[in-house]
Order: sequence, then structure tokens, then C-alpha cells
Amino acid sequence: MLLVDIPGLPSVRVSDMPKITFDPTTKMYEYFLNTATHMANSNGLALNVFDLLETKAFEAISSGLCVPDGPTLPIFCIGPLISNTNQDGEEHECLNWLNLQPSRSVVFLCFGSLGSFSEKQVKEIAVGLENSGQRFLWVVRNPPPDTDKDPNLDELLPTGFLERTKDKGFVVKQWAPQVAVLSHDSVGGFVTHCGWNSVLEAVWCGVPMVGWPLYVEKRLNRVVLVTETKLALELNESEDGFVSATELEKRVKELMDSEVGTKLRERVSGLRDEAVSAVKEGGSSHVALAKLAEVWRQN
Repeated sequence: MLLVDIPGLPSVRVSDMPKITFDPTTKMYEYFLNTATHMANSNGLALNVFDLLETKAFEAISSGLCVPDGPTLPIFCIGPLISNTNQDGEEHECLNWLNLQPSRSVVFLCFGSLGSFSEKQVKEIAVGLENSGQRFLWVVRNPPPDTDKDPNLDELLPTGFLERTKDKGFVVKQWAPQVAVLSHDSVGGFVTHCGWNSVLEAVWCGVPMVGWPLYVEKRLNRVVLVTETKLALELNESEDGFVSATELEKRVKELMDSEVGTKLRERVSGLRDEAVSAVKEGGSSHVALAKLAEVWRQN
């Protein structure tokens, strides 16, 4: 197994690096390298994170380990910046369902605005959830290339799945108000594609995760969540990225009903308190934003 050493991060498997870094002949690689070069030469980095979430990475950058032949960049950790897009007061049907569920009993599955699976994988997810016996709220999208169309659940899901799981599960087409769901008292776990906004929202709401990265930098995010911050469990995948029903069942059970899951929940709960403190007046992110504003005024 080939590993990559990056200052401030645990050892990373080559397979977990963004695919755009694999081929130096592509335009995406050129863009990635150009962005990194200009970032190193900038006057500073403003990041949507709070300092205690990625302490080792910040220390590595601040100490000059990442750019040993250049100046040390100032870092402004001004997050978490959480956007709640469901502020019109209208109650989504899934929230009404969550109101009827016990505290911390529901695992939420959502994979971002671009996340989608093959029909085979969707059916495998359904089998894993049903066999887990856990309550679930699952956002389902059509397989490519029809991801923007509402799925026909009766055709896409296993025969009888909706009927068999109606007492424990709720399936939503296309979209759910993620922040509102994660902040609901009934939600106790999150199966996520490891997008950074989703990660911050989970931390802000104190919800532990199962990482199922799908594209770009998400696999690298999962390495940090599983190995460094210990806020998530890792799903084992086949070489082509397929996750079996048995594996999903195992991880969902572990997250929701095991000592390991309890420790993750305690860990993320503590970081949630730190995140809330960071954005309050006098908190680390509040102070960093004031310093950033001062830099802008001087320039």
C-alpha cells in the first residue's frame, strides 16, 4: 500500500488522494498546481473551520512545514459558517416524521447535491438499511444521467422495501433540509459523502458520521475524520467503489448502537461546544474574523 506524507495530516493512501493529482498532463492537474502555487504566495488563508478542528494542520502551515522555501502564511479560521437554506418557515415532511421518532435513534443518509449511485448500489443500500434494523431517513436520487429527475421509488428500490420499512424508515426524493435534519433531536448518526459543508454541519449539530466519499477531495476529508479527528467510521469499499449491504449494515449498527459509536458521539459533542464557542464574541473565529477585516482595511 503506497502512502503519501503531508505535513499536519496522518499518512494518506495514494488511493485516497484526489484523482486530479494523478495525471500531470491534464488541465485539472495544471489548475490544481497553479492554485496551490498562488495560495502559497498569498497574503494569508481565510478558512471555513475553527482552529480546534484541525489543529495539527494549522500548526504545520504556521510553522513553515508546508512551504519551507517561502514565507509563513497567516491563517484566519473564521468558521464554522453554516448556511440554513430552509428559513422560510415551511416544515418539510421529513421533519414531521422525525418529530415522531425517539431521541438520537435515526441515521440520516445524504450525499450532497452531486452525489448519486448506480441502481445496483441503491438497492444494496436499501438492503443494508433494512437488515440493520435501525431507523433511517434517506435522501434518494436517480442514478446517472437522470439525477435531476425525481426517482420512481417503486422501480428503483427493492420490491416491497417501502412497505416493509414504513415503521422505521422515511425516504425523501432529491433533497432534504440538511441542517434542520441534523439539528433534530431524533437524529443520532449521519452517512455522508464527506463534503466539507456537510462535515461542518454535522459537527455543529453534534452528529457522528460514517464516511462514504464519492468524488474530488472527499476521500482525503474522510482520512482526517476517521484517523485524525475521530468523528467518523470508514466504510470498506471494493476496488470499483461498491459498498455491500453487509458492510453498510455493519457500520450503521456500529455507529448507532455500540461503544465505538458512543465514543464518536461524545467526541463530536465536545467539538460541537468548541464550535459554538469559537463563533461567539471573543471566540477564536470571531477574533480571527476581526483580524482579517483589519488586514483588508490596511490593503
